[in-house]
Amino acid sequence: MFLGLDLGTSGLKGILIDEAQKVVAEATAPLAVSRPHDGWSEQSPADWIAAAEAALRDLPAAARAAVRGIGLSGQMHGAVLLDRADDVLRPCILWNDTRAHAEAAELDADPRFRALTGNIVFPGFTAPKLQWVRRHEPAVFQRVARVLLPKDYLRLWLTGEHAAEMSDAAGTSWLDTARRDWSEPLLAATGLDRSAMPRLVEGSEVSGRLRPELAQRLGLPAGVVIAGGGGDNAAAAIGVGVVRAGQAFVSLGTSGVLFAANDSYQPDAATAVHTFCHALPGKWHQMGVILAAADALNWFSALVGAEAASLTSALGPLQAPGRTRFLPYLGGERTPLNDAAIRGAFIGLEHATDRAAATRAVLEGVAFAIRDCRDALAATGTVITRLLAVGGGARADYWLAAIATALGTPIAVPVAGDYGAAFGAARLAIMAATGAGADILQPPAISRTIEPAAALTGAFDAGHERYLAAQAAIRGLT
Repeated sequence: MFLGLDLGTSGLKGILIDEAQKVVAEATAPLAVSRPHDGWSEQSPADWIAAAEAALRDLPAAARAAVRGIGLSGQMHGAVLLDRADDVLRPCILWNDTRAHAEAAELDADPRFRALTGNIVFPGFTAPKLQWVRRHEPAVFQRVARVLLPKDYLRLWLTGEHAAEMSDAAGTSWLDTARRDWSEPLLAATGLDRSAMPRLVEGSEVSGRLRPELAQRLGLPAGVVIAGGGGDNAAAAIGVGVVRAGQAFVSLGTSGVLFAANDSYQPDAATAVHTFCHALPGKWHQMGVILAAADALNWFSALVGAEAASLTSALGPLQAPGRTRFLPYLGGERTPLNDAAIRGAFIGLEHATDRAAATRAVLEGVAFAIRDCRDALAATGTVITRLLAVGGGARADYWLAAIATALGTPIAVPVAGDYGAAFGAARLAIMAATGAGADILQPPAISRTIEPAAALTGAFDAGHERYLAAQAAIRGLT
């Protein structure tokens, strides 16, 4: 058996697969997010440990006893600050926390950051968070002995090792992404040095072994291998076999991601595209990232008092975009705007805007934001001709049809099953524990392909133009 643990924002998921990569069991444990101030988003790392223990105990004892390897995946960019005794100094500042927007802009003004990392310094990345702590919580900053990413704090609990892997490290603004190593000049620019960083491994390599006392308490074999793992999107790519140039997926989770694998390093920071290491040696990937995808639909469903699934299932066949537009910037935006201050809006509301029309506007707004990401990726030379759909939002056929039509690109939907980040982490566990190569990372079988609606292509092109006009109109509004 091989176990994948995915530390998400709203919950932790564990998946057990066998040597044939068949899912044997899975378990989840919920997590809460604290928002003590506007733009803040935090979690207690102790809650992650409790969730991991709960999920592990919910897996069948016999299957747990047969585990040979564990892979880790998790939310990226979070800042877990530890003292010399590995005690947590403050709640983790999460990926969708935008308090460090001023610090991010200051770091981004230093040309070394884009030159070495290949990316804009976004407010949600890790380095500006440390600058914020340095400025606003100096007593905490002075005690920082180690900085870990969220999933790597789970690794510390599992193994006692301070280790990270390349795909997650690339989202810190401290990694020389071409060389796949920490950059000492960038660390020094934020008041740190290499001693504060975990050692680096590749995602498919062994990062440590399970601590004996933990193995005994949780009914796992002694000496289980812990793989390097991957950041959540890189691990999801491993799960669906997107590991070579030309392969891509669209993810409709809390955030939205347009992910393309690359065989070489091809950054273009000015586009606001994320260019990161992949979870495999010698591979990189690019992402266009929007901060609210399913999060936007869930917000709207709570606003109108209806389940998200019921809202989308009631829509019927795809329609042309109407006058009502929705801009999904509920907490700022990354690609292509790099704007922590922008906020969402409904524009063009009228008497005819009923619940169905507003639902369509929300789905179209996210589709157009993903089209913006596609255009940003294209500016770097990346061409996407076919997509896989992953994430909870991928169950909504109307949404996928809107995205396919907005992009002019077919979207393939895998057969029923979980091919997400936890599954990808379990695949990396197989590679670390057995020495298997990337040939085991085959794409899933496809249940259906959603083609662009040719008759509506022009209407969606026009809808995107109206969306861009609305985007320009609201920028700078407070």
